[in-house]
Amino acid sequence: MAGNFGRDSRSKFFLGLSYSVKINAPRLAKVYGGRVGAKALRVFGVPQMPYKPTASDYEPMTPLRRARAFEDDEGAGWPTPRAEDADAWPGGAGATLTEREGAESGEEEETVGDGARRVGERRKDDAPDARAWPPLRRGHAASFAGLLLFTAFVYFRPYELVTALAPLKTGAFWIAAATLAVFIPTQFALEGTPTARPREVNLVLLLLLAGLLSVPLAIAPAEAWGAWVEFAKVVTMFVVMINVVRTESRLRAMFWTALLVSVVLSLSALADYRAGRLSLNGARIEGVIEGGLFGNPNDMALHLVTMIPLVVGLLSVARGISKKMLYGAMALLMLLATVATLSRGGLLGLACASFVMAWKVGRRRRWLVVLAFGAAGAIFLVLLPTEFTLRLLSIFGGEADGGSAVARQGLLIRSLYVSLFNPLLGIGMNNFHIVSIQEQVSHNAYTQVSAEMGMPALILYAMFMLSTLRRLRRVERETFEDRARARVYYLAVALQASIVAYMVSSFFASVAYLWYVYYLAGYALCLHRLYESKGAEAFGRAVRPRVRAADEGDAGEDGALARESEDVSYGAVAGRGIV
Repeated sequence: MAGNFGRDSRSKFFLGLSYSVKINAPRLAKVYGGRVGAKALRVFGVPQMPYKPTASDYEPMTPLRRARAFEDDEGAGWPTPRAEDADAWPGGAGATLTEREGAESGEEEETVGDGARRVGERRKDDAPDARAWPPLRRGHAASFAGLLLFTAFVYFRPYELVTALAPLKTGAFWIAAATLAVFIPTQFALEGTPTARPREVNLVLLLLLAGLLSVPLAIAPAEAWGAWVEFAKVVTMFVVMINVVRTESRLRAMFWTALLVSVVLSLSALADYRAGRLSLNGARIEGVIEGGLFGNPNDMALHLVTMIPLVVGLLSVARGISKKMLYGAMALLMLLATVATLSRGGLLGLACASFVMAWKVGRRRRWLVVLAFGAAGAIFLVLLPTEFTLRLLSIFGGEADGGSAVARQGLLIRSLYVSLFNPLLGIGMNNFHIVSIQEQVSHNAYTQVSAEMGMPALILYAMFMLSTLRRLRRVERETFEDRARARVYYLAVALQASIVAYMVSSFFASVAYLWYVYYLAGYALCLHRLYESKGAEAFGRAVRPRVRAADEGDAGEDGALARESEDVSYGAVAGRGIV
């Protein structure tokens, strides 16, 4: 009995010692095809193999976390640290999240989602933006429904499309009021603050303050006050958007609302152009939704050229041939409608947006991008209608456009003159027409802001757009190497191209107080918040059931091989007479 007891003790001792070597038995079984030969027994009866260092010996490997696209997974969050792990955090258990982040080393690897961020990639100037987003929590469902309905009213203006709906003319105001009545208490209950405070929110609030300060000194204070109230509505709904759009499905719904109105506008524009139903002295088409954002063909073209990059980005994210064909058809439809508007500013904005997308996506072969873009541009110009070609040539002189280009140059000079002589607070919102040529607006968003609200407001306006671009550029940079899985990369690039299109096209339109750029910036901030919360998994591909089953099969095989290797190892130990 004593002898058997001693043998059992020695057997367990050496067997435990063999396992302390930390050999991956399942991997070894795969290498030997599941057959562990006698010559593979080297140390303590455990199969060994020539050692080759791998990446897993030096850094932790994070398994791929597959995202579930098209699902409203608001409840997902970060795991709650256990009490016994509190001392592992810098600063102890009582430290706040910001203190813990500040105490961590800048060289430590930060893995978000599927590991898109690497050592040292997040810079010091990224920290304030990261802290600007509170943790995502489930909520704001009613507020989002109100925002979506309000957006549909602003875009489609159903009371102008259907005469019977005329009583709904004030519907957008009441929808906004009801949305705010629900949003404010819900926001305080969720996060304890009236809004998240990324840099763009601070900038747009300062811009709103600059407009308010210009009202008392305006040439026509009543007109300036009315313009400020309308602008305040835009800013308010922008703030609501960045707080309530908390999931991929909600952001997709916002995208689709904008795309649906773009399709309606495009179909109407092409139908009018083909039938010869022209306005503006019988030279150009007019938007089907009159009196709104898209009644003027230049404004309609501005909207369409900001939507085309977004459609291309969604095409890159989409799965399945049918969805890709749908997005491709929508992009082609909007492109043709942009040409039908005969908008020079729209065409320039489209060219710049296309170049930005091609430059960023093809960054490893940029010489080829330049050549291809030049060739495509030349072919596109050849295929343009004759009247559009003449309008483009009028930029360099001539009367083919009825003197429009010359008039725009005069307005630009006048707006610059007014800006220089009223640099601090301007002459009041929507007051430029009083000092303009023949009661015209400036036809330039930048001089519109500088002349009516002052040079500081122009700086805030430009910083608002540049800060949004910088935020998207950060997402693009962090996900480029893994863009095959990190589909958020293509949306970040697409939204950058859309904002660039707006920045170029708005040089020819007075749209600084309208919804265009604020919706685009809202999309960008919502995308960035989802990326900060979920990493590169945001807008990721769904896991196919077949792939899931294959993963489970591999796991079962690994377990069986592990048990087989353990049995063989124990038998080999006994066979060598150690026990």
